[in-house]
Amino acid sequence: MDILDSIILSFVQGISEFLPISSTGHLILTQWLLKMEQSEFLKSFDIIIQCGSILAVIVLYWRVLLKNMEVLKRIVIAFLPTSILGIIFYKIIKQYLLGNEKIVLWSLFLGGIALIIFEVYYREKKDAHEELSTISYKNAFIIGLFQAIAMIPGVSRSAATIIGGLVLGLKRKTIVEFSFILAVPTMLAATGLDLMKSWQNFSASQWDFLIVGFFTSFVVALAAIKSFLNFIKRYNFIPFGVYRLILALVFWLLILYK
Repeated sequence: MDILDSIILSFVQGISEFLPISSTGHLILTQWLLKMEQSEFLKSFDIIIQCGSILAVIVLYWRVLLKNMEVLKRIVIAFLPTSILGIIFYKIIKQYLLGNEKIVLWSLFLGGIALIIFEVYYREKKDAHEELSTISYKNAFIIGLFQAIAMIPGVSRSAATIIGGLVLGLKRKTIVEFSFILAVPTMLAATGLDLMKSWQNFSASQWDFLIVGFFTSFVVALAAIKSFLNFIKRYNFIPFGVYRLILALVFWLLILYK
């Protein structure tokens, strides 16, 4: 890895983190295109640069995070499933799932089909729930279970939580913002767990890559969040589903004929 690789990967992460297309999947496929050899540091890099995207959420939603205790309670409940399962399956995820292009492509493909089918049949109810602070604790926990599915690379944390919230009767904008805020403890915990286990193995140059990646993903994620919020006011997620299908098929061909 060099600085340019760090910038490219962080740019991809910042754009894709909050869209229903899987940032981890995109990072793994980008690394394949760049012919980067999978290593423990590269896997850690994929996890740690998410903190830049988290800072973007904090900048945009700091009032909610600091002042609305009712929302925070629900975020904590929603975070529980991923925190527990993440600790249990950390080694399996990092050793066998991260860096696996085939798992990513199947997840992107099947997830794309799921998004399209869901949007074709989904109709938002007139009485759809729109207050973050009054989401029931039960529904918050169920949304957390949906998020836990995204521990599989290529699934998309954003897509899983948003679809879960829509199924439970939340307004689209409400669950999208809940998903953004839920990313804060989820990614901080993932980064903290990885740093706790790996930081002593990083060289000075690798820390430079992480710092550059952090700031790049922050700036790009800030713009991506604002754009996504404007997008959902006018469109559904079918374009993202189609994109996922096309991306998976293109990479299947590239891998098949490399």
